[in-house]
Amino acid sequence: MHTTFSPLCLAVTFACASISASAQQQALTPDADSQAIMPTLEVIRVVGESAPVLLEQTGSVVVIGRKQIEQIQPLSTEDILRRIPGINIKSEEETAIVANFGIRGLSASESKSLLLEDGVPVAPGLFIGNDRYFNPRIQRIEQIEVLKGSASLRYGPSTIGGVVNYQTKTPDDGVKLTGRAGSFNMQELSIEAGGKNAAEDAFAGVVATYAKSDGFMHKDYEMTDVMAKAGVIFGNDQKLGIKVSRYENDANISYRGLLLGDYQRGEDYNPAPDDYFLTDRTAFDVNHEWAISDTAILKTVFYWSEMSRDYWRYSVDTDASNEAGRWVYTDALTGNNRAFERQGFETRLNLDHRLFGMDTNSEFGLRFMQEESNDTRIRAIRSADRTGINDRHRQDSANSVAAYAQSRIEINDRFAVTPGVRIESYEQKREILSNSSASANTSNTEVLPGVGATYDLSDSDQVYGGVYRAFSPATNGVALDGLADQQLDAERSTNYELGLRGKKTDITYEVAAFFMDFSNQVVTGNSNPNLSQSNAGKTRHYGMELALAYDIGGGFNIDSNATWVPTSDFETGSNAGNRLPYAPKIVANVALRYQADALNTALSVHHRGEQYGDAANTQDIPDNAAGGIWGGLMPSYTVFDLTTQYNIADNLKVFGSIKNLTNKQYITGLRQGIYVGPERSLELGFSYDF
Repeated sequence: MHTTFSPLCLAVTFACASISASAQQQALTPDADSQAIMPTLEVIRVVGESAPVLLEQTGSVVVIGRKQIEQIQPLSTEDILRRIPGINIKSEEETAIVANFGIRGLSASESKSLLLEDGVPVAPGLFIGNDRYFNPRIQRIEQIEVLKGSASLRYGPSTIGGVVNYQTKTPDDGVKLTGRAGSFNMQELSIEAGGKNAAEDAFAGVVATYAKSDGFMHKDYEMTDVMAKAGVIFGNDQKLGIKVSRYENDANISYRGLLLGDYQRGEDYNPAPDDYFLTDRTAFDVNHEWAISDTAILKTVFYWSEMSRDYWRYSVDTDASNEAGRWVYTDALTGNNRAFERQGFETRLNLDHRLFGMDTNSEFGLRFMQEESNDTRIRAIRSADRTGINDRHRQDSANSVAAYAQSRIEINDRFAVTPGVRIESYEQKREILSNSSASANTSNTEVLPGVGATYDLSDSDQVYGGVYRAFSPATNGVALDGLADQQLDAERSTNYELGLRGKKTDITYEVAAFFMDFSNQVVTGNSNPNLSQSNAGKTRHYGMELALAYDIGGGFNIDSNATWVPTSDFETGSNAGNRLPYAPKIVANVALRYQADALNTALSVHHRGEQYGDAANTQDIPDNAAGGIWGGLMPSYTVFDLTTQYNIADNLKVFGSIKNLTNKQYITGLRQGIYVGPERSLELGFSYDF
């Protein structure tokens, strides 16, 4: 049992505009009719860009709405995330089948941030591990919210970097058909269909997508994603909603990338042509909202998901690969096949009340969750058609409970303070079933206090800041490695943030300074195999995020942001003084847009600074087929994208894009070889409303 509690104090005197809870609820509601039948329990409730909403957040918040998503014309969620300040992407292929991103100097090959869909965890295993294996499809996404700093205290676990929440679409009345095609024989067709009853107190809708492609570097995929929603509002101030989804994807991707010589020659073949990553996921959420009174709202969600991930990879002949300068495969085939199941319950009570004579909005939450995984390893040969002997069978499970309380106290018309505390308690178990049954377990409780504040300098300018404790659990494969409690501490970090945001006539700006002080960080085999079974020790991360938007006039505007992280370093252990892998010092974005009547076009630029591939800060990328995790210094790169939309009629729109306009060759990541960023590609599409 590992238990930690450290009281935190905040020495800041900044604050916010006075906004009553009723005004807050109104500001958060984009449309009265649609909200009345909105089924999803939106645990993270940040909607739109209105000043009252953003001025209540004690940390930096970015909201990307449907209009912005459609302008970017993304193939994946990572196409959006890489444009958000503070986020670095480690792309493995163009549709982001698995999630690879880091926030504020945290390694993009490790997950320290919580990924949600409609407020519900979607990563397969938050406590048991393998949380990268499912990433929501961009075609179902209405809005993306990113919360950092003390604003993320309400959620957990793994909120050290922050929280990313994908809000899904709720189809309007009628039918919307969207199709596009492009380079690499990419073809995609989506349909949104929905309807309300005559009284407009019930609705049902579906969002479905089918896509396939030969893929950049011939990494083909075939994907189907279907999501259905239904909801009803009752006369006694209660709402009930349900969301059901089914996802399948067969993707020709692998851990292996190009060897150095072939990368330098610009080769574009698939380095693992017979390896396949096969996933399917079924999930449902049932949620309920009850307006108990004018000052009390209770929201509850039950969720369940089941996912399988079969990863079939061929073994290599290392000597033959060295001689050939590319991977040479044998007939030995391994299926690392895992199935995950999660069920959970979460309820949140929101109250408007007076505390010590001051207007206060308080929220109390409780969550129960159970996770299980079944892990098998199938040894086969090429001719056996993915059948063979299961030589490793293990089951992981975790039961967790979390509770939190938070109050936003309006000291005066300008100043508000938001103290809170979260408690996460969990028990992990691993069972080995291969030969004789054996098991081990461990448990942990984390107490996570924090406080944030906002100070309103004017009607549209505000200082904000906070300090909070965050943690990320050591997952089963690490904490119970060797079927023994490894006595690993959870990753713990004390996070500080101070920011300024606002708007002056045609300029919108935000500047935030942050500092993350890890008392312990665990870096797994994704970045360094030598750290997979030990505490990596203290690390320190600090830097700044800057965002600036300017309406130039004449239909032109410019958006820009930059993240500067001068320090993201190990402070103790064998890698003391080294920089964390996948943590560039500079990431920046600039977009120049033009809009006139029916035309909307944009030229966007993304720059990522150089970064290391391993914790040892290896300088040279290996030029042979040595096994293990690869290191090396990946050069900086800059890519340009051009996107255009044209509204032919109110119900018909055409769009197109040229991505990687200059055909830049660049490295996105290293593992067993070099992951290459997609070359220049062209896409054309349409959207038609019936």
